[in-house]
Amino acid sequence: MNRPDPCSEFVHLPAAEAMLRKVSKGLRGGNVVPYLGTGLAELSNPGVPMNPEDLAAFFAAKVAMPGRARGNAWAAAQYIENTRHRTALTAMMADAFSKPVEPTQLHRLLSMLPLPLIVDSWYDGAMRNALAGHSNWGEIQGISRAGLREQRWYRFYDAAGAEVDSASARSWGIILYKPHGSVAPAKNFLVSDADYVEVLTEIDIQTPIPKEVIVRRTGRSFLFLGCRFNDQLLRTYARQVSKRSSDVHYAVIEPDTVSKNECRFLLEQGVTPLAIPLTHAVEILSAS
Repeated sequence: MNRPDPCSEFVHLPAAEAMLRKVSKGLRGGNVVPYLGTGLAELSNPGVPMNPEDLAAFFAAKVAMPGRARGNAWAAAQYIENTRHRTALTAMMADAFSKPVEPTQLHRLLSMLPLPLIVDSWYDGAMRNALAGHSNWGEIQGISRAGLREQRWYRFYDAAGAEVDSASARSWGIILYKPHGSVAPAKNFLVSDADYVEVLTEIDIQTPIPKEVIVRRTGRSFLFLGCRFNDQLLRTYARQVSKRSSDVHYAVIEPDTVSKNECRFLLEQGVTPLAIPLTHAVEILSAS
């Protein structure tokens, strides 16, 4: 028996535009959590690696990689960590993302909305740069546990970039959550296979997800913008970060670029895929 094509679930224009305008109202009301992928910051031509493939190529340009690590950012990072030490890997990541990424129009819009939670799934600082100058916000970053002798999965930073304790997060109007870490303000990076093995052993029971993120996602829908789900790790994070929230979510994705595995993931997670070019989606969200 032939199975239905999961990619047939896409909502196309003009219905997709109407649906995104409705989602935009929820965003402005703080009822929708934006989940930012690499595609959004890529609109500003950032000059830094903006997807795992680019990051793998950056590593390969610095270090001769064995065959098993070529083209795989996480395996390449593990090879560097094993052969050159963790400090060398951190230095390479800091170099890769040393150029400040200019926030896009949508980053700046999000910084002005009453959003309890913004999730940003890459290492650049574009969303932090957009929030700079605003008050009553802070950032939670996933951290590598390499070399740590304590049971910590994340760190907290205030708007000025100073590390603070977890109690501070409860008072922040906006939490910027960077589950993979970020170059700013303190060069925290989850990037090697070993980093993720530790997280993935407990992520299903949510231990690596900050409690304040769990609280703020409850009852809210997610809007995935500029995200790809062509990597098992990225799918796992999207699934676990949005876990136990609303059962209605949306993703702006161009159907010509996605695989059936990605479509199947969206369908399984209750994510409505909106077939809108990202640039046009930014226009709709900015104007609504």
